[in-house]
This record gives sequence, C-alpha cells and structure tokens, in this order.
Amino acid sequence: MLYTTWWDKVHRMKNKNMLKFITFFILFYFNHIGAAMAYEEPTYRLLKTTKVYEIRYYEDRLAVQTLQVSGEDGAFRRLFRYISGENKTASKIAMTVPVLKSDDGSGLTMHFFLPKSYSKLNTPIPKADNVKLVTVKGGHYAVIKYSGKSTNKRNKKYANVLEKALLKDGLSINGSPIQAIYSGPFTPFFLRRNETMYRVGWE
Repeated sequence: MLYTTWWDKVHRMKNKNMLKFITFFILFYFNHIGAAMAYEEPTYRLLKTTKVYEIRYYEDRLAVQTLQVSGEDGAFRRLFRYISGENKTASKIAMTVPVLKSDDGSGLTMHFFLPKSYSKLNTPIPKADNVKLVTVKGGHYAVIKYSGKSTNKRNKKYANVLEKALLKDGLSINGSPIQAIYSGPFTPFFLRRNETMYRVGWE
C-alpha cells in the first residue's frame, strides 16, 4: 500500500512537469512563433515550381532601407526605430516579413517592407539621415527555401545552389542574391524560415 502511494506521487509529479512543459511550449509558440506567422507578407504569383526553386512574380513594393555600415544589428535597430515611431509623424508601423538583405554594389543593405495600407503619399518620412524610403522593384524572382539559421555563410551556400540550377535551366540572372529572413531570433532554428532569391529573366 505504501509502495502504491509513493508511486502514485511520482506519477503525479511527472504529469505536473509534463503539463508545465506543454503549457510553456504553447505560450512560447503563440508569443513568438505564432506571432511571426501573423506578420503581413508581400503577395506574389507562383509561376513555376521545381525540386530546387520557385519562380514568383512580385509587384513593386514600398520599403524602408538602411546601409549596414555598423553591422547587421545596427541596421536592424535603425529600421526598427523607424517603425516604432522615429519618423516625422511619430507613427507606429506594423512589422512585416521578410526582412531583406542584399548588396547591389553600393554596400550591404537591409530592407523592411511597409504594410500594404501605405503608399508614397501617406508613408511617414524617416527622421534619421541613414534611413530612407525606397521602392523594391517588382518582377520575376527565382527563390530557394531553407530552414535553420539565417547566416551570411548559409545564404551564400544556397545562392550557389540556386545559381547552378538556374543556369542549368537556361535562365538569366539579373543582379546579386537577396536574402529573405522570415523568422525572429526566438524561433527555434529547426522552425526558422529563410529564402534566397535572384531576379531573373522570364517570359
């Protein structure tokens, strides 16, 4: 009888710990991962899918841009301060995904897309001189998707894979690779969503 009582206590303790873990995971999911999934994304038309990449057509998109002269964290903070109210009208702007990183020859840059409700007429002007509003040109893009950490090394790796596949299929590449980061830093690495893309010639 004593043995049964002791074992029941152990069993109840295990169930309590398991319940705490499940509760923690659910809260973590909805506070971090679930919230990220709710962020607005640019719409596109999917034109082709292969084993390696997708061909998408995007319209022109309004974005805020900064040069990464002081590192990636500094660039992110500048853009985040802009959408948090560091603009001429002190307006708070909703975060969107993905965050873009690219190098068009003038240096590494980072972009935040603005929500669809904004246009050139109603978008607040940045206060900082090193933050500016730009239009990310629309067109046809080849996109390769991958999970894990969004490092520059991994971006280059998948850019090479994508480039080889595109050249093999006879598609012309226009410009440098663009890194698209969808997941926040609190998202477990195995659930992170990343893309690398090239603007391509498509008929």
